[in-house]
Amino acid sequence: MNKQVGFTLIELMIVVAILAILAAIAYPSYTQYKVRTNRVDIQSEIMQTAQRLQSYYVINHNYTNAKFDNGNLTKDYPSSGAVYTLTLVPAGQTWTLTATPKAGTVQAGNGTITLNHNGQKCWTKGSTCTPSATSNWDGR
Repeated sequence: MNKQVGFTLIELMIVVAILAILAAIAYPSYTQYKVRTNRVDIQSEIMQTAQRLQSYYVINHNYTNAKFDNGNLTKDYPSSGAVYTLTLVPAGQTWTLTATPKAGTVQAGNGTITLNHNGQKCWTKGSTCTPSATSNWDGR
């Protein structure tokens, strides 16, 4: 008698089911990881932009005509595969930077991120907020 070598259909279906269960558990975790990573990335970009605004102020003594490096008051971030729209609102001696999640991206509905000239930060998951001395970027 010849002995057949291989897997039965039942064994193969069990392996596929196990892989499907693992994927169902891993994908949501990965998506949440991407959301947090993108949020931290835009926060870093906002801080770098704030440093450039301070340099602009030293030279010009106001923020009135301040713009991003693209010559506009808005820019997409990151430049390829943008998930946020970064907006600068300069006004004389003050400014506000706001990052708004783009619709149709993994960040959609995750809330705006804001920083102002006083260093006041604000982020609330799923909504907008106003920076204050007690607000911060950790969502509390």
